[in-house]
Amino acid sequence: MDALLRKATTLSRWASWVAGLLTLASVLYITLDVLARRILGAPLGGSDELSGYAFAISISWALSFATLQRANIRVDALYQHLPVRVCALLDWIALVALAIFIVVMTRWAGEVALTSWTRNATANTTLGTPLWIPQALWVLGLLWFCLVLALMLLRASIALVTGDLPGVQRIAGMRTAQEEAREEAESGRRMVHGDGT
Repeated sequence: MDALLRKATTLSRWASWVAGLLTLASVLYITLDVLARRILGAPLGGSDELSGYAFAISISWALSFATLQRANIRVDALYQHLPVRVCALLDWIALVALAIFIVVMTRWAGEVALTSWTRNATANTTLGTPLWIPQALWVLGLLWFCLVLALMLLRASIALVTGDLPGVQRIAGMRTAQEEAREEAESGRRMVHGDGT
């Protein structure tokens, strides 16, 4: 199970890099569109539409890596004062709630993309983009996120049942201040020594 999670993390890391590049390409295109409008008096066109697609697609593909890295935001004012066993149960419940929400969202997103496909729907813009294309890429990112959440939930459930409370925290818990400090120190060490890995 841990090997599957490591592979999912690697694939999700690559997906987040591609998502970041898509966002960067969107920013560059918007910049070129603004410059063309300002300098040439004629915009390239479609930057708002394409950037919207790029944003939705990149977010859906980056969600899995953010969740695997426990980079999602949670309010911890009360959480940090609770017993470890209660925290582990709350971590598991939070993962279940996230999984339920994403599965429902993915179902509806899939229906939207399927409707666009069957009706041959296009964007009401000059580009006339077939809507199923960006929607399908968006849904694929959400489907990948569902798969990653299923793996995380299965592993966290096993850890919870077997009493491996640190395991639950490692998979579904909040990052501690010590973990964040250790990661920052390691990142600083790599920068100082020129090690890009």
